Amino acid sequence: MRTKCASDSSPPRSRALSDALREQVYAFVRRVPAGRVVSYGMVAEACPPLTARQVGRLMAFAPDDVPWWRVVGADGTLRIRRRDPMLAQLQRAYLEAEGVPFDEAGRVQMTLCQAGERALAPNPDG
Repeated sequence: MRTKCASDSSPPRSRALSDALREQVYAFVRRVPAGRVVSYGMVAEACPPLTARQVGRLMAFAPDDVPWWRVVGADGTLRIRRRDPMLAQLQRAYLEAEGVPFDEAGRVQMTLCQAGERALAPNPDG
């Protein structure tokens, strides 16, 4: 299901963000198991020299096979709300369907569902 705008069909081009870095980010996010989340900062740490902000920009253009909804703010907020409140509702629905708990303020309970390094280790078999 495509959730991006039609005008968002291609990622931004930048000398700083090579195709290899883009694919590294998307490969990392693909390894996040259902029912778990990671922060933009976690993705950036795993994909140097990117920043959390750059990861957020790349996630806005994620291919259909990347579970973009599993990437949230470090404090559990759904940062996509700034860009599109409807996408934030969709993100929350996807996360809730996977069993991700939210607190009363509408934030993901990071201590309960943040993916650990073990779950995100690259598969040596490809």
